[in-house]
Amino acid sequence: MNPIGINLSFAVKRWVEPEAWTTLVERMGLQMVQFSFDLIDPFWPPNLRTPLARSHAQAAKAHAMEIHSAFVGLACYTYNNLLHPLPEGREAARQWWRGAMEVAVELGTKRVGGPLGGLSVGDQRNPLIRKERLLGLQQDLRELLEYARGLGIQEFLIEPTPLPRETPLTPEEAQQLLAELEAPIPVTLCIDIGHALYRPIYGQGARLEPWLALGQSIGLLHLQQTDGLSDSHWGFHDRRGIVDLAQVKRALEGSGQGQLPVILEVFYPFEASDEYVERDILASIESVIQAWS
Repeated sequence: MNPIGINLSFAVKRWVEPEAWTTLVERMGLQMVQFSFDLIDPFWPPNLRTPLARSHAQAAKAHAMEIHSAFVGLACYTYNNLLHPLPEGREAARQWWRGAMEVAVELGTKRVGGPLGGLSVGDQRNPLIRKERLLGLQQDLRELLEYARGLGIQEFLIEPTPLPRETPLTPEEAQQLLAELEAPIPVTLCIDIGHALYRPIYGQGARLEPWLALGQSIGLLHLQQTDGLSDSHWGFHDRRGIVDLAQVKRALEGSGQGQLPVILEVFYPFEASDEYVERDILASIESVIQAWS
């Protein structure tokens, strides 16, 4: 059975205290979480950031929970990150990632990752500059992964996104990036089912299977409900959704990915009531557990 966990994105601005999210995750019947950098920004001063990270690690340990990995959240994802058009922006991104790797270690996890960045409209439209940015991305990644190795990080997770200005966009691009990276530590992919089924990019026949064909290059699957027309990240009781959890499970088993960790990643509008969010997240996890039982 695939290990089941939840990304702490649902807790942002709500259950931010270590004891608050661990208590709620315990009610879900889960023992694995993916920490979101929306709870601790790696750019916060280390003298404040470090004790916060350690308090989260201690709370997880007290509830017998594993922090599987530490991951980019919505805040960082709004930036161009390692593909920023300006050198100052790219240097800031490198500093952010070094801080993220340090926080991951302080949280007690050996894994860190997320989407890598997005090109500006101007850079995307200039083939020479686009190529330069993507080559620079690989160089930055190699240097950051060397830093990660020195900290004891054992795995870096790259999340493909369905935007032409981001990378990798397709299974082929992902395979090529991993092949060319020459990484000093293992690098795997976090495949998000909502991204894989995004029809405006991958067509009406968008399917998870082409991504699963990457086999051992995949380290993690993100679950969300989606309409295939937006990066929805809905809970699994949203009737607009097209994701059938039973089909996802069959696809995983058919591809030999029966032990791949699956992590629910659900976002809610900040104006949604806390009571609604709590009910929906508990019901969504119950649906995932039932589908996998």
